[in-house]
Amino acid sequence: MSEKTIPYKIYLEEHEMPKQWYNLRADMKNKPGVLLNPETLQPMTLEELSEVFCTELAKQELDDTNAYIDIPEDILKFYKMYRPAPLVRAYCLEEKLQTPAKIYYKFEGNNTSGSHKLNSAIAQAYYAKQQGLKGVTTETGAGQWGTALSMACAYFDLDCKVYMVKVSYEQKPFRREVMRTYGASVTPSPSETTEVGRKILAEHPGTSGSLGCAISEAVETAGKLDGYRYVLGSVLNQVMLHQSIIGLETKAALDKYGITPDIIIGCAGGGSNLGGLIAPFMGEKIRGEKDYHFIAVEPASCPSFTRGKYAYDYCDTGKVCPLSKMYTLGSGFIPSSSHSGGLRYHGMSSTLSQLYDDGLMEARSVEQTSVFEAAREFARIEGILPAPESSHAICVAIDEAMKCKETGEEKTIVFGLTGTGYFDMVAYEKFNNGEMSDYIPTDEELQRGFDSLPKLDL
Repeated sequence: MSEKTIPYKIYLEEHEMPKQWYNLRADMKNKPGVLLNPETLQPMTLEELSEVFCTELAKQELDDTNAYIDIPEDILKFYKMYRPAPLVRAYCLEEKLQTPAKIYYKFEGNNTSGSHKLNSAIAQAYYAKQQGLKGVTTETGAGQWGTALSMACAYFDLDCKVYMVKVSYEQKPFRREVMRTYGASVTPSPSETTEVGRKILAEHPGTSGSLGCAISEAVETAGKLDGYRYVLGSVLNQVMLHQSIIGLETKAALDKYGITPDIIIGCAGGGSNLGGLIAPFMGEKIRGEKDYHFIAVEPASCPSFTRGKYAYDYCDTGKVCPLSKMYTLGSGFIPSSSHSGGLRYHGMSSTLSQLYDDGLMEARSVEQTSVFEAAREFARIEGILPAPESSHAICVAIDEAMKCKETGEEKTIVFGLTGTGYFDMVAYEKFNNGEMSDYIPTDEELQRGFDSLPKLDL
């Protein structure tokens, strides 16, 4: 197909939007490790998981056999307010870089939450409403997930209690106020409102918090309130399932114009957007139908893939959540106060961890000054101010495009632009003022986190 016939933005028609989520685990030859009960260390049962999550979500969490799951009509109705999301050809960036590479990005920031998180938030709120619950509790790092969940809960008239990582709570007051506008209560974590919060504060005085801390507080609160369940915006298999809408739309848009990507790139914190973006492409790779090069990009300050250990670990700092087999820095690892709050998690999705361990994708870590340099370049050239998390993918996409310039290869690069950075202006201010620094944990600091790994005889 002539390149001139490929539009700047590829939109799917409403009838072309996927009607099913894709469950990558069904095609995986090596399945992710099962979740373990933190008390018995035995595989979590549906009944046990249903005490933490909504029953239908617990079923999705355990399902590694059904490749496709129908999207309920009420969720599709909500999706249609902002989906299908556009796949954009970065012509201006290509011209600026003078690269023969063709660069595309899937833009997930065209909704009020400003990110891809709404794709799973609306699904989890829907199942909570269907179960007749009063409300849900959750954590949020950078604030995208908390914002998305507050929107979804407002839509279904559910109470929403958010524990926001303290450093983000202080850096992003406007993100916090969006959540409150949608009716959510927002508490900085760790806090004095929970037993686990008080314990963490006693052990780490003055800590700026972490996603692991906030998860512990949210789980404890859900367990103490009648008619509430806990929901999570990343890491879990159910979230990867809901986020597959990203990859399914991306693949449909590319197929529509006969485009086959060579490299697919996503930022990686817990794994939700990366897992969602690569899902259908990875399925093709596993089935031997096509081959793609996948790159997971994480912050050098929290390098779960590139410097972590593949082991069973607690999903939270307070050790009240199930254990997951994942690449981890240890639940006791408290990451630095980097400006990519959504990537400051000690572990990684069990699904992505298994894929990485099987050698099916690459992982790279990048320093935050390089990330913000890429963000500034992208904003000036493509006209979108990207979220710090998304900018990790931009950074490596530019690196790959420059490699094509050096070699003359005309590779097609696709990356996930997971959200906008309009609530991240404190971070941009630090960068613009030359006050941003790079932090890379030492081996000794990482070892303290590894020392917190549970000693299991499995």
